[in-house]
Amino acid sequence: MSDWVKRWVMPTWFWASPGEREEDGYLWVRRHGEGIAAGLSGLLILLAWWTSGFTQVTGIVLYLAAYAIGGFAKAREGLTALFTEKKLDVNLLMLVAAMGAASIGYWMEGALLIFIFALSGALERYSEQRSQRDLSALLSLQPQSALLWDGTEEREVPIRVLRPGDRVLVKPGAQLPVDGKVVEGASEVNQSTITGESVPVGKQPGDGVFAGTMNGTGSLVVEMTRPADESTFSKILRLVEEAKGQEPPSQRKIERFEGIYAKTVILVTVLLLLGPPLLWGWSWNDTVYRAMVFLVVASPCAVVASIMPAVLSAMSNGARQGLLFKGGAYVESLSEVRVVAFDKTGTLTRGELAVTDVLPLDGREENEVLMAAASLEILSEHPIARAVVAEAKNRALSPERPDAFQSVTGHGVRGEWRGSRWRIGKPAWILSDVPPDLKRLEADGKTVVALAEGEVPIGLIALRDQIRPEAKRAVQALQRQGMEVVMLTGDRRQTAKAIAQEAGIRKVEAELLPEEKVAAIQRWEREVGPVAMVGDGVNDAPALATARVGIAMGAAGSDVALDTARVVLMNDDLGKVSEAIALGRRTWRIVKQNLVFALAVIGLLIMANFTNGISLPLGVIGHEGSTLLVIVNGLRLLR
Repeated sequence: MSDWVKRWVMPTWFWASPGEREEDGYLWVRRHGEGIAAGLSGLLILLAWWTSGFTQVTGIVLYLAAYAIGGFAKAREGLTALFTEKKLDVNLLMLVAAMGAASIGYWMEGALLIFIFALSGALERYSEQRSQRDLSALLSLQPQSALLWDGTEEREVPIRVLRPGDRVLVKPGAQLPVDGKVVEGASEVNQSTITGESVPVGKQPGDGVFAGTMNGTGSLVVEMTRPADESTFSKILRLVEEAKGQEPPSQRKIERFEGIYAKTVILVTVLLLLGPPLLWGWSWNDTVYRAMVFLVVASPCAVVASIMPAVLSAMSNGARQGLLFKGGAYVESLSEVRVVAFDKTGTLTRGELAVTDVLPLDGREENEVLMAAASLEILSEHPIARAVVAEAKNRALSPERPDAFQSVTGHGVRGEWRGSRWRIGKPAWILSDVPPDLKRLEADGKTVVALAEGEVPIGLIALRDQIRPEAKRAVQALQRQGMEVVMLTGDRRQTAKAIAQEAGIRKVEAELLPEEKVAAIQRWEREVGPVAMVGDGVNDAPALATARVGIAMGAAGSDVALDTARVVLMNDDLGKVSEAIALGRRTWRIVKQNLVFALAVIGLLIMANFTNGISLPLGVIGHEGSTLLVIVNGLRLLR
């Protein structure tokens, strides 16, 4: 068949295989073809019902069109499963039931079965497609080249040609291309993509560095210690891809149930067609009628409708509350969660440093210390500098540009201001003695900088990432639900414990690399139960993918976290985590109610058909009535 015919004459959903390349104008049709087909099928059923009063032939033709359009996608799935996977599934069984109804003259009943099943499949496919986002944001962060350094000159080479022992030059502001250790130079490295630390970390010869992190103002020569495909950043990529490819346990159970159910119904139908005429002398017409009634009442419309309408209603409910579920399976997964793990930086906290204490020394005033510090830092883009300047402006101070300014890598800054020489930076660079206040502030998990005029220290400024105002209430709500709440962070242990205590979290695991977060989640799942991970950064992506449910911060979260997570908090409200779990539990209670009811009705109808016999219209009324009731029950979740 020519490409021209494929593109413009035949509808794309008719012929395109799942693996075929998606491009040009028919991509939209590929994505929405099942929904379009279900809608057309429903319209044709209405037209057939209306016209059948005038001419029966027209009605039958329209019903046949409804069968073909509404049932094609499911027929294709069923036949593909039958011939390629040697598996008989519910898709094929449903179509056989509908054709059986039509074969004995009940066209509308069969067409309605097709329509309901096609619509359910279209809604399910749509919800699945919403979760199929690629890892382009994460992949774009992966280093592609490096400056190979031989001691005298640099040469740009692809990452893949580097080997452990090679040395690379990392210029100021550049991305570190490899995992290794610093052999020359000093700088501060922003490694929040790996560890989640909110403050850049000073690096000197002998210190380890990670690929994918960002260098500060100094130059570094780094000796590669691990091949590129074994770097921490590469592990993040692999962990995310592997975890996203894992099928949820409930999906495997449903697939197994579908196969057993479909085979059982087909087997019983064959026995009904062959047994009664041979054993009891039934007429062929009576036998076919009873077998078709069985096919209709045993068709799984009510069973299928037990799940998706309820799940989709829960997803709509969540969307109105600022909860985005990327697929229906994750509503169920939330109902099973027993442990909620929080990242610290950007999740429990705002992800921005703020000044918490200004402690004058040498008889100075607070505002005097803050004014001098902000004036020195006003030219710097360091997170600490921005926080100090912001605090000064909050106190209605007006920092002035220094007369001279110099950044001292790994220590702080020095400059001249109002005729004096000043220094601000790490306490060890400024102070000869350690005052008690410094130990107290650091014990509280705060970052402390010291300020000196000449050689005389005049003040300490403490900063800390501020906890979100709703964090404590969110943790308490989860604990009331019986959840075990833990913190998993790459930040320093002291800082993590201080934030955890403020939030009311008793279990803390700190200084974790991404793969260590994954190991912690796997351990918690083995020891306690399914884990929900709440995070926002690139470093959280493997943990978000590994957890039973990954929950990302919508506004503050990185693109990678948003792509990887199964649930997104659109307004960054941590209180929605407990609401999401409650919604998941309520949804699955209703799903279980629906399944029990649907299976009970099917069982009663089958029993009645085997004992006293029931008419096909009565069987359809019982079957469709049960379908309608379970849908209405699921729609309660919209409230």
